[in-house]
Amino acid sequence: YRRMLTDAELGAAVGHTLLYTALFVPASLFLGLGLAVALNRRLVLVGIYRTLVFLPFVVSAAATGILTTYLFNPQFGFVNNVLRVLGLPQQGWLEDPSQAMVVITIMSLWGQAAFTTVIYLAALQDIPVELAEAARVDGANRWQSFWHVTFPQLAPVTVFVAIWQTIQAIQLFDLVYTTTRGGPLGSTETVVYYLWKAAFKELEFGYASAVAYGLFAVTLLITIAVTLYSRRTKVGGL
Repeated sequence: YRRMLTDAELGAAVGHTLLYTALFVPASLFLGLGLAVALNRRLVLVGIYRTLVFLPFVVSAAATGILTTYLFNPQFGFVNNVLRVLGLPQQGWLEDPSQAMVVITIMSLWGQAAFTTVIYLAALQDIPVELAEAARVDGANRWQSFWHVTFPQLAPVTVFVAIWQTIQAIQLFDLVYTTTRGGPLGSTETVVYYLWKAAFKELEFGYASAVAYGLFAVTLLITIAVTLYSRRTKVGGL
């Protein structure tokens, strides 16, 4: 445990994990909420649309990693080919230390936003229609009705999804393992990937166990803190 406090590589992994969490969690909440609102309507073939949105969530991490490599490969990737056709400068993507974590975040959203969409969609369908209708009778427009009537009803769900997605972000491993293996130059090495490397590549099982306990403690503290805050502010009953 003393070594953890002075381990520069672990500190860098913590920084990368925090960066990923800061990018991933808010984006997954906003994207999931937006898709849920769009799908919570009477549309033709809406069941198919909902299935297509949820489909990426059940795709394996290995398949997502292969897709990521194909899309964002600097030499023959689909995204750079599109940029080339449009006459725009090509990017390094997974081989650029400043862009690799952003790419991983985008591909994580491709799968994980489906989870938040389903949760928000279920919550939206539980909100009584009479509330929105009463707001419109009182003169509220669509945005005012959503922000002042619908969104407060989603507060407990938002707290739950935020905690869940934060825990998922802290535990990021599979997508890193199948794409960059912590590179380039260690720019995508997360805490869990560092833990795995210490245990199964460097065979430092004791130190890896200490890191795992530290990660568990941080996850538990975050969950308790957010839960207490939500109860104290009457946001949601977790």
